Amino acid sequence: MANTYISRTQANGTSAKKFTVSIWFKRSPVTNVGNQPLWSSSSSTGDAVDLLLQGNGEIVFEDVNANAPKFVTSRKLRDCSAWYHLVVAVDSTQGVAANRVKIYLNGVQETAFGTATLPNQNMDFAISTTADTMKFGSGGQYTSNYFNGVMTHVHFIDGLQYAASNFGSTDSATGQWTINTGPSVTYGTNGCFLLKDGITITDSSSNSNNFSLSQGTLTKTQDCPSNNFATLNPLNAYFTNSTFSNGNTTFASGSSYSGTVGNILVDTGKWYWEVKVISKTGDGDNYSIGIQGHDATATNQFPGDQASGWMYYGAGNYYTGGSGTGTGTVYNAGDIIGVALDLINNKIYWSKNGTFIMSGNPVTGANSVAITAPASVPLGGYYPSTTFWSGSSGTFSMNFGNGYFGTTAVSSAGTNASSNGIFEYAVPSGYTALSTKGLNL
Repeated sequence: MANTYISRTQANGTSAKKFTVSIWFKRSPVTNVGNQPLWSSSSSTGDAVDLLLQGNGEIVFEDVNANAPKFVTSRKLRDCSAWYHLVVAVDSTQGVAANRVKIYLNGVQETAFGTATLPNQNMDFAISTTADTMKFGSGGQYTSNYFNGVMTHVHFIDGLQYAASNFGSTDSATGQWTINTGPSVTYGTNGCFLLKDGITITDSSSNSNNFSLSQGTLTKTQDCPSNNFATLNPLNAYFTNSTFSNGNTTFASGSSYSGTVGNILVDTGKWYWEVKVISKTGDGDNYSIGIQGHDATATNQFPGDQASGWMYYGAGNYYTGGSGTGTGTVYNAGDIIGVALDLINNKIYWSKNGTFIMSGNPVTGANSVAITAPASVPLGGYYPSTTFWSGSSGTFSMNFGNGYFGTTAVSSAGTNASSNGIFEYAVPSGYTALSTKGLNL
């Protein structure tokens, strides 16, 4: 949702004193970012109520008026691999001041705040009044700021203060906080339920309070709280010139020496993902796609130079331990590289535009590249890895099963025997996507 937001002009509503906001979201960049509004409501007189993430990851809920209630959590949300569930429940009529604003994260009420300025009793917030503007993804007072990440199952309740347990519950088998896909709630006049299935901004409550796309582009993704897909990890960008977008699935290099890894480490199973070369400049032997089983800490630890890295370079070689082997197949901008990683038999295969190089066959095991058993590499497993070395730069977009390269959908989805994720090309039988569902197949 980078630079994207949806909005609706409200009518006179049920209450300006009682409301609940519930949002499931997954962050994109977490470094070098400013305030990122999740939800807001604002009036023509300049009053505004905002729910946002500060640049340091703290949750902020505030209303700009004479009383200026404001809450800033001590907790910082910096995990770009996790889905979060955030609920803010307000009832300013409460006699006990501490009960007037309740903030829940993943089902647990927040109690530690750096700032906690309580609202006056019976205070009216900037909601549910004719001509008030409600937004998801942009701010009321932060009108030039936008949320960068993914949202789903977004609720606004007009007139009631609900606990997080109305919108989520703890899975008895896994202990994880999960979505209640059809919560039993009363929405009130301006209430709505958005982004229930895909990117629909048509209200899924009975109210028909539909929103409009005010700016940007909404892109559907298979990534959701019920099946959390791998992304790239900006917190583990071991060179400083990397930038991330599209829910951390697009990686752009800076000058020289840029690289990053995925955020799911695997030590067994059979896995498949795709990487599209969006652009590249410079030496083809200095940009690469593959895996690494170590944490790089300096620019002289390029994955292909390490004994626990296997990288397929644009010029057509694959490297491990600093030694290159020719494959006879180069790749350039516009090409899609598939990676099939077999950690049952400790082998890796690469494909170019649907055809495996060196006549490799991930299903039969023929013409493979042997890799070290996960237990014998420093991390005890492998991450997907993408890199640009000295003299090269460009952009890679990853498809870990989301069905998109950046904001562009795959042109013709291939078959997928595990029914987990959408890929451009057919997934080899027995292989699956790097996702929580894939980990539990």
